Amino acid sequence: MIDNIKPKEATSIVNSLLGGVVPKIGVQHITVGRSEEIEAFVSALDDVKNGHSMVKFWIGDFGSGKSFMLHLLNTVALKQKFVVANADFTPDNRLYSNDGKGVALYSAIMDNVAIQTKPEGGALPTLLEKWIEQVIVKTADDNSISLTAIRDEQYLNLIQKNIMKTINDITEVGGFDFGTVVMKYYEGYIKDDEQLRRNALKWLKGEYKTKTEAKQDLGVREVINDLNYYDMLKNFCKLFVSMGYSGFMVNLDEAINLYKISTSVMRDKNYEKILTIYNDCFQGKVANLFFNFAGTKEFLENERRGLFSYHALKSRLETNKFETVEIRDFAQPVIKLLPLNHNEIFVLLNKLKAIFDYNYNVTLAITDNDIQQFMEEMFNKPGASEFLTPREVIRDFLNILNIIRQNPTVDKHKLFGEIEIADERPDELSLIDSIEEL
Repeated sequence: MIDNIKPKEATSIVNSLLGGVVPKIGVQHITVGRSEEIEAFVSALDDVKNGHSMVKFWIGDFGSGKSFMLHLLNTVALKQKFVVANADFTPDNRLYSNDGKGVALYSAIMDNVAIQTKPEGGALPTLLEKWIEQVIVKTADDNSISLTAIRDEQYLNLIQKNIMKTINDITEVGGFDFGTVVMKYYEGYIKDDEQLRRNALKWLKGEYKTKTEAKQDLGVREVINDLNYYDMLKNFCKLFVSMGYSGFMVNLDEAINLYKISTSVMRDKNYEKILTIYNDCFQGKVANLFFNFAGTKEFLENERRGLFSYHALKSRLETNKFETVEIRDFAQPVIKLLPLNHNEIFVLLNKLKAIFDYNYNVTLAITDNDIQQFMEEMFNKPGASEFLTPREVIRDFLNILNIIRQNPTVDKHKLFGEIEIADERPDELSLIDSIEEL
């Protein structure tokens, strides 16, 4: 049995992995073979807690565990009292854009803001209300007003004045509108005006499309857009730190979608935004901010379309020339995720079997020898060395467990023999490269 696992975590692990995606919670229970990476990450978190900022690039093949690694980083950072957020790059979510795709990425980030008590995301309202409560307590204390009386509507202006003062102290760009909207959120909070609170939250999440609509609803002159959303992320980082959190960590997955941008000018603009974030973090222009990017080797090293096509990034992200497979440097910005070895996969499948049994309240007759036979069948199939990924091994193993659970008389060894290996890598990348070469 896996120690300290909760039923909700077990269900999330089994259902997510069967669906081919990483579970949002409980990943710490199925972690194997990443201890050195986590140790280096914890050290980096300590630096960020102390006022530094950091950017890491997690690079690996499709199915190698990049998304899993980001979710594991979340779990670790939440325990270290960080605010964390995750978003995926998609054709409609980018770092740079002039048609709303940049602010769409920002909205996805803010939708997924998480804290330890809300690890699945959606924690922005909780954080705002927690911060407002801190302002209320301080205002009551400074003005010798009881905590009961200070919430009366007659003190609304006093609270709003202190909200704006605090916002002005911690923000640079866009602070006035940011503060005004937070005041409106508080006004809705005090007056029990749910619509006003929703409008304020809508603005803070970058969901207003026009200034006219925002002015009508909230009385502000600006909206969060493609050009200023990064400043707003930095404002939120300062706000979270002022509340007592260690910092703000943003995880951006599926960076291969930047590689796929068809026009070189737009692709370079996105890489330029990565360079801006990188320089801000490592030159000390921002504090307590941690960005993680996850992508494939092509995204990093391709000289025509990848980050290495942008010279200023290539010079910063080239691997330590003294690093080898045996001698790793986890302090550098780029961390390459090596495949799990067979022993590590065996341990992982053992853990998954225990979690599966716990989730369904069964004890399937799958022994260590059975797991070894399953692995031998998988890894000896034609194409396994080239195409097989941990994702496919896990999914096939759980699918077999599901068949055995529902059909107890089935021959498990026959199921092992029916395993087939498929190339899960997207065809479009080779197609993109072929077109480029023409």
